[in-house]
Amino acid sequence: MDLFSRSWTALRAAVAELPDEDFERPSGCTGWLVRDLVCHLVIDAQDVLITLVTPVATAPTVDAVTYWKLVEPPTGEDPLDALIPRLAAAYGEPRWLKFHLDDVGSAAGRAAALADPAVRVGTRDEVLTVGDYLSAYVVEWTLHHLDLIAHLPSAAEPPAETLAATRASLEEIAGAAFPAALSDKDALLIGTGRRAPTGEEQAVLGDLADRLPFVLG
Repeated sequence: MDLFSRSWTALRAAVAELPDEDFERPSGCTGWLVRDLVCHLVIDAQDVLITLVTPVATAPTVDAVTYWKLVEPPTGEDPLDALIPRLAAAYGEPRWLKFHLDDVGSAAGRAAALADPAVRVGTRDEVLTVGDYLSAYVVEWTLHHLDLIAHLPSAAEPPAETLAATRASLEEIAGAAFPAALSDKDALLIGTGRRAPTGEEQAVLGDLADRLPFVLG
């Protein structure tokens, strides 16, 4: 739960510090501007709030690792993905997106801090403990933090400890370890297809390169 708080606080702070013009720059999510990604984060925060108040009595069906599935790369045809840019544009000025993310995001952070990690909740037709749910979201926040700053070299990066935790989660999800020569950030960017490996990195990856990218859904 500490890593959830660190990753979410860092991501929200990075958004809050962005100048308005950066909202019109591309993000690391193909086809989305930074403003679209921030709008998606608002929806993510709403999902956290909804899930934390959706307790269930049945046994867990997934944990922090099996919550994630390896899926085919997105085609851009998902209706929700297409809706996000329209919602983001409706905000008009970046300050309203910032305000909404801070408002809902702060509430999600407080709810997570107050939640009992042993309570079981339901989401995406699965059941898992609050602790596992929040651990799974560390992956979401960290990867989207990398998406946020993909074309913003002066923006703050995710905390080192959340990068390391997300790398460990991705390796467990995929059942494969990235070479130690790759930094946590590079392992995540290359491993999830957010950038192509250099020739040197390709050589270091060896046979693992043939399995990439690992796309989470």
